[in-house]
Amino acid sequence: MLKSKTFVKKTRSGGVLKIVREHYLRDDIWCGSEVCKECKDEAPVLQEHACIESNLCSFPHYLIPDTNVVLHQIDILEDPLIRNVIILQIVLQEVRHRSAPVYKRIKDAIHEKEKHFYTFTNEHHRETFIEREQGETANDRNDRAIRVAAKWYTDHLAKKTNGGSLKVVLLTDDRANKEKAEQYGLVVYRCEEYIKSLIGNPELMDRLALQPDDQNEITGSKLLFPEHLPLSRIQSGIKNGMFLQGTFHANRDNYLEGKVFINREGEEINEVLLQGLQNLNRAVHQDVVAIELFPKERWVAPSSVVLQDDSPNDEDAEEDETENKLKGVPSDSSVLKPTGRVVGIIKRNWRPFCGMLSQSMIKEATRHLFTPADRRIPRIRIETRQAANLVRQRIMVAIDGWPKNSRYPNGHFVKNLGSAGDKETETEVLLLEHDVPHQPFSQAVLSFLPKMPWSITEEDLKVRADLRHLCVCSVDPPGCTDIDDTLHCRELENGNLEVGVHIADVSHFIRPGNALDQEAASRGTTVYLCGKRIDMVPELLSSNLCSLRSNVERLAFSCIWEMNHNAEILKAHFTKSIINSKASLTYAEAQMRIDDSTMKDDITKSLRGLNRLAKILKGRRIAKGALTLSSPEVRFHIDSETHDPIDMQSKELKETNSMVEEFMLLANISVAQKIYDEFSECALLRKHPSPPPSNYDILIKAAKSRDLNIHTDSAKALADSLNNATVENFPYFNTLLRILATRCMMQAVYFCSGMDSDFHHYGLASPIYTHFTSPIRRYADIIVHRLLAVAINADSTYPDLMDKHKQSALCNNLNYRHKMAQYAQRASVAFHTQLFFKNKGIINEEGFILFVRKNAIIILIPKFGLEGAVFFDNKDKPSPHLSFDSEGPTLREHTFRMFDKVKVTISLDASNIQHQRIRMALIEPVVCFCFLDFFLFYCETATA
Repeated sequence: MLKSKTFVKKTRSGGVLKIVREHYLRDDIWCGSEVCKECKDEAPVLQEHACIESNLCSFPHYLIPDTNVVLHQIDILEDPLIRNVIILQIVLQEVRHRSAPVYKRIKDAIHEKEKHFYTFTNEHHRETFIEREQGETANDRNDRAIRVAAKWYTDHLAKKTNGGSLKVVLLTDDRANKEKAEQYGLVVYRCEEYIKSLIGNPELMDRLALQPDDQNEITGSKLLFPEHLPLSRIQSGIKNGMFLQGTFHANRDNYLEGKVFINREGEEINEVLLQGLQNLNRAVHQDVVAIELFPKERWVAPSSVVLQDDSPNDEDAEEDETENKLKGVPSDSSVLKPTGRVVGIIKRNWRPFCGMLSQSMIKEATRHLFTPADRRIPRIRIETRQAANLVRQRIMVAIDGWPKNSRYPNGHFVKNLGSAGDKETETEVLLLEHDVPHQPFSQAVLSFLPKMPWSITEEDLKVRADLRHLCVCSVDPPGCTDIDDTLHCRELENGNLEVGVHIADVSHFIRPGNALDQEAASRGTTVYLCGKRIDMVPELLSSNLCSLRSNVERLAFSCIWEMNHNAEILKAHFTKSIINSKASLTYAEAQMRIDDSTMKDDITKSLRGLNRLAKILKGRRIAKGALTLSSPEVRFHIDSETHDPIDMQSKELKETNSMVEEFMLLANISVAQKIYDEFSECALLRKHPSPPPSNYDILIKAAKSRDLNIHTDSAKALADSLNNATVENFPYFNTLLRILATRCMMQAVYFCSGMDSDFHHYGLASPIYTHFTSPIRRYADIIVHRLLAVAINADSTYPDLMDKHKQSALCNNLNYRHKMAQYAQRASVAFHTQLFFKNKGIINEEGFILFVRKNAIIILIPKFGLEGAVFFDNKDKPSPHLSFDSEGPTLREHTFRMFDKVKVTISLDASNIQHQRIRMALIEPVVCFCFLDFFLFYCETATA
């Protein structure tokens, strides 16, 4: 049966276009139930005995949730107890349009066989499709379609069971929809009614999302925040320039302050400062907001005070009291920033948040405050009847809304993750908080892996260069199993040198568009935590078939240069190849071979040749203006039985680290140029934007404190300034300055060449760059391999590869995944640092002041790569210019400067189990008692 609709549309050129839309209806669409033997001969999804103990529904039944129930009660629907659910096509379409995260979650539930969720295509069934009536809104039409489908199921199942007890229950929280469904003769309940009726499952009540009516009941009558403007007024205000649109970023160290980054290009102002709860006006980190800009006379400098929300659990903090905290200490900056206030929310970017419950002091209370692990997220008020069991547990909570008369947003309990402090639980928390996909690979993904035993075929030998005779080897960190790259260097008969970089040919095993490829693209990168690795591709590939281990034949993609002895490239050649690595070395083992003059074997000769050329290449890069930056990194030594860290030290870099880095950089640059020459519109490249001049203010200020000048006109000027910045009898000064310089950098990003004109990589001083050398752990490299393979006629192309818009969207995801992986890695280091100090007790160490704040100093402990803020425990006088004389209580003056050397005692303060702190007291100079709140600086670095 065919329905069609004809209408005319005016084109941009002023013409009229006739459009005919055809809608096909069928009468053979399966109902999906075991009880029906006629609809279709397929494995049924919905069970015949769909029993769940309920005071309201004593009969077997299927559930049909409407759109709002799916959108707001997805945590309920995901619970293992909820099974045999019919998701209507119209509901799925609406959910997809309104919330991509919820759509993904409901699709995952549908694909989970144990859940018995069935999608019914009601919009194409002859008996359930309905036309929109005259004067009927789209929303009312969809509600009616849901009722019609529920009625059809009710009648259909009654026929198939001869009037048996199997029924359909419609779940809706819309009062009008519920009344009309009852008039249809349907069994219909509000979601809360139904969940309350379930016997023996009271914990499900905690997962119910609060509806607006419920939220108003649990908040006070006092108006705490201004009303948000309706979306229509916001849109017109943005259009006429009255309001600005941007993304809100909360301040991690001051809950009364945040910034809005303006999204629209061409705006004079790209960043607006917000101060005070009323001006923040219920914006949550990452929300897209509309703001009103204040006049210039109200612009202020950012506060340098560190403030955490420490208001009482059971009472709302007074606005004027918290405002005074912010105003009590003037800013240490003379630079005024544009300020404003939030007038409305354009898009909420809420997600389930990990954290801990702060149990109410009121006996038998059901309302409690939840404190998120991320300090940028406000505390959330939830209702739960299992508070006693959730104390000292890591839990997940979702926000339901934030009324204008509530100090905190309202939310609901999602799930218990485990005991706080437990390594597995804390790892799960940091992965969830940083949105790292870490679920096991699905069977659909695994089905595209090669069948074992696998071996190189005769066909491979015909189409690839056979390089098994070459003396290639890998150089990696200890314990590395996902070996991406190997190298070789040999002298040619003409006296020149042949140098090769051979990269694992992952794209041979991961073909475009299949489930394995889609999963790798979604994950974007492998995430390395302390003692744990979250692979981008299944282990069979990452640690076996793609890993270029020694003494096994492997498929590779080779970049081979002919060079003279001055490291100048004479020829470059790219080819798919077969290699057999002769050695898998660590950096230390490779360094030992190079340094041991008695070793004369081919591997050692190759390493010495590579090392000599690498030094020339590095010198040439630095002469062009490449930056040599610094970042404190640590390595843990883990106990083999307890898996706790037993030692912690800064990473030591050897010449071989630099050797491998230089040839990886050279390969990436060579490949970047090749793919851009062939595909100027769709090459996947990587750039590092030059920082705005204001980013360097702190670096210039630090250098001037030691009577040195830093020039930032260009990367070369900066590099030369850093090379010349030395202080007599202070060898670590230059390293500190480079650490600060790293903080000034922008984030390096992937982009599509057809969507951008600025290709320059500031940190590497290279006009073009990409990532080619790590396809086991980076999806960007897989795309680059595919582009290069097409360029040398080693593989065929496909539409998405040549689509610059799709490439650009892919780059956005890769940039996000790369950034979150960095943050997760740093959080893992922070947790293991706490474990280390928990077992070590009190330690005395020397450190350096990185920053001076109004009520804190930021200290770096080089030995441990440890960094944090020492807060001065003096609320009346928060200035860090005060300390006490060691001979007695006489107050004396002390001025702290950046890079001053200090001596401290370090220990773990575990009194707050969620935010454990590295506690610190200054030994030299001696001052009043203070402590260090350990935290991570989520700085953007110039990573290649």
